Amino acid sequence: MNTGLDNTRNQENAVYDESQIQVLEGLEAVRKRPGMYIGSTGPKGLHHLVYEIVDNSIDEALAGFCTHIEVEILPGNVISVRDNGRGIPVGINEQTGKPTVTVVMTVLHAGGKFGGSGYKVSGGLHGVGLSVANALSEWMEVEISRDGKVYHQRFERGNAVTELTVTGKSEHNGTRIRFKADPEIFEVEEYDYEVLQKRLREQAFLNAGLTIRISDLRDPDNIISEEYCYEGGISSYVEYMNRARGYNLLHPKVIYLSLTDGDSIAEVAMQYNDSYNENIVSFANNIHTVDGGTHETSFKTAITRIFNDYARKHNLLKENDQSLKGDDSREGLTAVISVKLKDAQFEGQTKAKLGNTSMGTLVNTLMNEKLAPYLEENPQVARVILEKSINAARVREAAQRARELARKKNGLSSTRMPEKLADCIWTDPERTELFIVEGDSAGGSAIQGRDRNFQAILPLWGKMLNVEKARIDKVYSNEKLIPVVLALGCGIGDDFDISKLRYGKVIIMADADVDGAHIRTLLLTFFFRYMRPLVDAGHIYIAQPPLYRISKGKQHRYAYSDAERDKYIAEFGGSADVQRYKGLGEMNPEQLWETTMDPAFRTIIRVDIDDIPSTDEIFTILMGDKVEPRREFIEKNAKYVENLDI
Repeated sequence: MNTGLDNTRNQENAVYDESQIQVLEGLEAVRKRPGMYIGSTGPKGLHHLVYEIVDNSIDEALAGFCTHIEVEILPGNVISVRDNGRGIPVGINEQTGKPTVTVVMTVLHAGGKFGGSGYKVSGGLHGVGLSVANALSEWMEVEISRDGKVYHQRFERGNAVTELTVTGKSEHNGTRIRFKADPEIFEVEEYDYEVLQKRLREQAFLNAGLTIRISDLRDPDNIISEEYCYEGGISSYVEYMNRARGYNLLHPKVIYLSLTDGDSIAEVAMQYNDSYNENIVSFANNIHTVDGGTHETSFKTAITRIFNDYARKHNLLKENDQSLKGDDSREGLTAVISVKLKDAQFEGQTKAKLGNTSMGTLVNTLMNEKLAPYLEENPQVARVILEKSINAARVREAAQRARELARKKNGLSSTRMPEKLADCIWTDPERTELFIVEGDSAGGSAIQGRDRNFQAILPLWGKMLNVEKARIDKVYSNEKLIPVVLALGCGIGDDFDISKLRYGKVIIMADADVDGAHIRTLLLTFFFRYMRPLVDAGHIYIAQPPLYRISKGKQHRYAYSDAERDKYIAEFGGSADVQRYKGLGEMNPEQLWETTMDPAFRTIIRVDIDDIPSTDEIFTILMGDKVEPRREFIEKNAKYVENLDI
């Protein structure tokens, strides 16, 4: 019996002594394990380099010494970041005997954020930003204007290749960093202008009065440049988010609340709209706390308590009425929570969650001292918000009744499966996958072509409910969505339990046309709104069926784009039979298997969420009531769509 403790077979080859211990000097560790410092060496990590540099300039703004930041994408994907802050110190560092700027650029955990009075609050908590970016750059140049002089130094792959020298005079202070990401490290070199633009606009919202300009100078015939400065700060951010989604507002002015306690500041901006969704975004020292933390938890708890107290006091909730729950009080809420503090404690390497209990206390005090009086002083605003919250509570209770009815009628709480589900033999979710297929015809081909050991097929027919325009009580009674819920087995909404998921991969397989795109979007909206842990855990995929079958004689190829089609035609000597697939139903089972379902050859795209607020905005725009934001989105992004029959 193998207990897992017997390793005698490997002893000869498993030498473990002093020769196996590797010591990485300086920035070698960063280049050896870049993912530990920037998350990945893909697009996200590439853009993170820019954020690390910009965050240092933002910290100068937080300290009150920087009013303007300029970011340029230069030809060759060179990045330039310039600010008008104090300039990185250039004097000799006592500990190393080197110029301070050289130390900051080449030594991990060297910076002004570990003590002293250089920075009261800072997003660059670990002080590794500049040195990490330097280590992962093919080259980096720093130009500092300080004390009437201009200083310059160049680095290559983290090492100084020139001395710090004076190159001129200057009447202004500031720092300019130019760098080229190292192609030996990164899988991609091309920066996405819109990704950087979004991040910089967000930073401008979070720092009222700070001017940030971003310019894309890579194409001299198509230079793009935008400047952001928001005197309204996070109130302007809330206005922007509501405007971008095309929401109808319940009250015209954003509610802005702030409170300062020593070096700590808490700000809240909030506004209600007529949608059914909440959109709360929180930040600590300008870092987006994706997973929330003490500041966000305290905000949510306080708003529910304050609403209940107000509703009871003014008889909006009767004595026998149930109290509002958190979801009720936040329905239709757009809010930004921003806190700034010294010695921020983030949970995890990604700084996604704030852990300082003091900020929870400060936000709670802010809400009690500022929101409660605001409601008393603005009874019309208070009443329209509370009426929406109370109505949300009634709908929640109706949803509970609908859920109980659905359990009895559809067997949601049992092991009953949908009638049209062709299940697989295996039951281990690590090995099984469910194809949600558009139409009975395609479903029939998929059932015949699948590997029934691990592939289950669920055919759907017709358009399903757009959950963006419906509350959860309608979801429970929708005949198109209930089969999906039954097949997956993990429930929805408050009943969702990912441990009960029956299939490790949930693959949406729809036609490559407008109707197929609509069905994919409807399903993705449903998963995002009511089964988001499936998306967060990476269980949702989109199948990529081919667009063409190119054949000549006994040879054939499948093409997934027009360019690929033309390539195969050329390979066949310039003439071939081309079949354009209008839908999955046109493929026979063998073709569907070998192109779209066979794990050895298929292409499936996993659905991931990099930015929850942006994803929320996209679903609201695409599936919401407002036409104009949707039209603008389509016109802006139509250039990215290929081979879609319109």
